[in-house]
Amino acid sequence: MKLLVTGAAGYVGSVCAAILIEAGHDVTVIDNLTTGNREAVPADAEFIEGDVADLADEVLASGNFDAVFHFAARSLVGESMEVPEEYWRDNVGTTLTLLEAMRTHEVKNLVFSSTAATYGEPETMPITEETPTAPTNTYGATKLSIDYAITSYCRAHGLAATSLRYFNVAGAYGDIGENREIETHLIPLVLQVALGHRENIKMFGTDWPTPDGTPIRDYIHVRDLADAHVLAFENNAPGEHRIYNLGSGDGYSVRQVIEACREVTGHEIPAEEAPRRAGDPPTLIASSEKIMRELGWSPKRTDLHTIVSDAWAFTSRLGDKAHSALR
Repeated sequence: MKLLVTGAAGYVGSVCAAILIEAGHDVTVIDNLTTGNREAVPADAEFIEGDVADLADEVLASGNFDAVFHFAARSLVGESMEVPEEYWRDNVGTTLTLLEAMRTHEVKNLVFSSTAATYGEPETMPITEETPTAPTNTYGATKLSIDYAITSYCRAHGLAATSLRYFNVAGAYGDIGENREIETHLIPLVLQVALGHRENIKMFGTDWPTPDGTPIRDYIHVRDLADAHVLAFENNAPGEHRIYNLGSGDGYSVRQVIEACREVTGHEIPAEEAPRRAGDPPTLIASSEKIMRELGWSPKRTDLHTIVSDAWAFTSRLGDKAHSALR
């Protein structure tokens, strides 16, 4: 099938684009390369550089596309609170433009990259799709707003859509992994210490109500995540907007992640205690039972050492090219 993938120069989008091509699909990519890497775009994809808001109508008019995978977005939580207007414009505004282009050109299958940030700071674990949504930052609020918009398009225009709410995506798929100029995720930050790009890793709070005092998070391998996108695309139904959580169902603490990185890399990786950050919940763990039950998805790479090993294999291959903005 002919598929449009937005934001496929980014981490998750590039892995999903690669998996779709391996499955025999014809993939076209739109990415403005603001945060993505051109080399991450699969070689067999048609690449169009530019903003989705500017190009969606023209690209969808140019051929008989069967579906859209929408990853393009701004995604830095802290930044979203400093310049909310840019997040509302680039996330919500761009997606509305894309939805209108899809409606105009009768492209009726959509898979949307959403986030666990739509839930905010839930009081009960694990987090299910029935957990109340209460985002605590602009990034999460924009993603939730998009989910509402997609629901209305499905009801009014027969769009078939799925939103996938990711928890902590990690790992790598072959030559594709996390390589951002501004990194906020724990595993790549710890691996930067092993590479010598950082002096230490900070543990924000060691007095949380968890077994070792550090926050616990649910990590999902990026390859398992990509499999879920394919299943969503294959099972989308006209007029329905399905929303699924994507996590492993297991939780690992900050200390456990650091120790796994030490074991995998063979580096000491100094860790420094730091004050808690405002808005950091002690524990975030997903329930993915709904997508398991309805689509037959199940994560196959849930072991922390597997996730870290794949991430390290990618990061260490990059060598001095990795995270160049840090130097």
